[in-house]
Amino acid sequence: MRAVVVNSFGGPEAVEVVETDVPEPGARQVRIKVSAAALNPVDAGVRSGGFGGAGQRIGFGWDVAGTVDAVAPGGPWSVGDQVVALHYGPVKPLGTHAEYVVVDADAVAVAPATVDAVHAATLPLNALTAAQALDRLELEPGQSLLVTGAAGAVGGYAVRLAAHRGIAVSALARETDEEFVRSLGAVGFTAGDIEAGSFDAVLDAAFLGEPALEWVRDGGAYMGVIPHAEPGSVRGVRTGAVEVSADGARLAELVRLVEDGVLTTRVAQTFSLDDAAKAHARLAEGGVRGRLVLVP
Repeated sequence: MRAVVVNSFGGPEAVEVVETDVPEPGARQVRIKVSAAALNPVDAGVRSGGFGGAGQRIGFGWDVAGTVDAVAPGGPWSVGDQVVALHYGPVKPLGTHAEYVVVDADAVAVAPATVDAVHAATLPLNALTAAQALDRLELEPGQSLLVTGAAGAVGGYAVRLAAHRGIAVSALARETDEEFVRSLGAVGFTAGDIEAGSFDAVLDAAFLGEPALEWVRDGGAYMGVIPHAEPGSVRGVRTGAVEVSADGARLAELVRLVEDGVLTTRVAQTFSLDDAAKAHARLAEGGVRGRLVLVP
């Protein structure tokens, strides 16, 4: 099968498409024939060596939508099931940017029936990150939340999920994105100039760090999305950073929100698997709204 990998770190030119063996599922695993797989900023980090693994062949891709192709005996999934899944881990020999991928059975959920595989492939990593970050903030309905990078993939899901929970969510984004983030449920909008201590919590999807911490009230909460990179606590503010985990049951809840029209998936552009390097180059250009998706 074909798979997208990096053998030596670098820019988009380091991305390779190679022929490799089709992986076999082990106990409590399933093999998925990939229909679509999203390209995320974390893949650029893998490509450039930000997660280590020098001297190894490393595969790309965390998100997958496709069809169950092989299962271990006694598992909950059957060949032919249409599914989505998160394939966790930045340094792995094969990712979802391939014709087939093996994932843990408990990382899988039935694919949404209301969108195609290309759109479904944009859901697992970004929506799970947003949902798990919100869980850790432990906000009650009516409390105030600022989401930075609110027009991005994680930020956009965070705004919508927070609004759905009854949280008074404000969005920090470019002025040109105000209409979009308000459509997600943001009751407030800013492109900057935020008064210190304005919010019960900040979900920092834009990786601003300490400047975003200043906008949290004394005793509030800050949650980043880069593991172990959160700023230190000040003024009694609880700080942390979510490290997304594969959770098929939670992913199934997010799928239902897509089917109910609560969550909207966004695709910026599709690329063939063979054009993976071009997709990386487009991601590196910036300004992408929605996800780039690879289609084998």
